[in-house]
Amino acid sequence: MRHLKQTAKLGRTSEHRNAMLANLVCSLIKHKRVTTTLAKAKAARPFAERMITLGKRGTLSARRAAAARLHARGPTIQLTRVERRKWRDQEDVVRILFEEIAPAYKERNGGYTRIIRMGQRQGDAAQRAILEWVDYTSAAPAAPEAAPAEETKPAETKADKK
Repeated sequence: MRHLKQTAKLGRTSEHRNAMLANLVCSLIKHKRVTTTLAKAKAARPFAERMITLGKRGTLSARRAAAARLHARGPTIQLTRVERRKWRDQEDVVRILFEEIAPAYKERNGGYTRIIRMGQRQGDAAQRAILEWVDYTSAAPAAPEAAPAEETKPAETKADKK
């Protein structure tokens, strides 16, 4: 009997389901917004929120736990210094989680993600949804504000000078 069992099976084995959810949350960490089915978004939400909670702790133990749950590994081939830096900045989900996303939610006690429902997918009529971070602002510089327009003075004419 499945009494009080809340895991959505999603028609997959446990290994396949865990790998799929880990990949979905890794994509969410990298891209800040993911479009998927509603069932997968609802299944991935608690997983993503647990990762933020680990990121807020910031300990070595939490970092290792997050890396294990996300199946995060480094590059498998030898990279140059420039390539390694690029991989670290764009692909290292554990670093992005702990250094960029989690500090943005330091004061928040939960509810780090939101699910926005979309229409049905045309092929199989599956309900689609967007899974995204709530109130996340990246460290990118904000757009510069427009300078207030200076008051224009009427052009002086020769008659005004006399």
